[in-house]
Amino acid sequence: MSPYHVTVDPQADAEAVRRRRYGVIETCAGRLERIVWRPFPKIVTAFGIHRLAPWLRRRRRGNRCRLYFNEPRSCPGFLALRYVESTCDADYATFRRALTALEEVARVKNSDALLCDAANQKISDRFLARLGWVPHAPMPGHRNFIKRLK
Repeated sequence: MSPYHVTVDPQADAEAVRRRRYGVIETCAGRLERIVWRPFPKIVTAFGIHRLAPWLRRRRRGNRCRLYFNEPRSCPGFLALRYVESTCDADYATFRRALTALEEVARVKNSDALLCDAANQKISDRFLARLGWVPHAPMPGHRNFIKRLK
């Protein structure tokens, strides 16, 4: 079996969704394109966030969004939103479809909540509150949020 399993519908491929821990949701023009299950989690670095990501964002075209997530081994029952990557032409509908797909994956996995660390200061607390996320576990230098599903 290939380490990269592809799912198009989380409900239809429920067994793979329950079994896998790491993935990336790809959306295009407000539609779910696919969910690629990865053998390892996405590694996010400060260099990648501050130097590489803006450079890639300017060069990529199309209305696309990628949302990386994982189910940490230390916290089964939770899904962590690790990283969101979008093109410069991506719209809100495409981003929202990626979040909706993440919630679908969480429901199939029977997860208790979604977690994220909003590192980008341009993402306001008010915006996250509108999406159903609330502040959680305050730490210096981190803006942790949780979206409870149960």
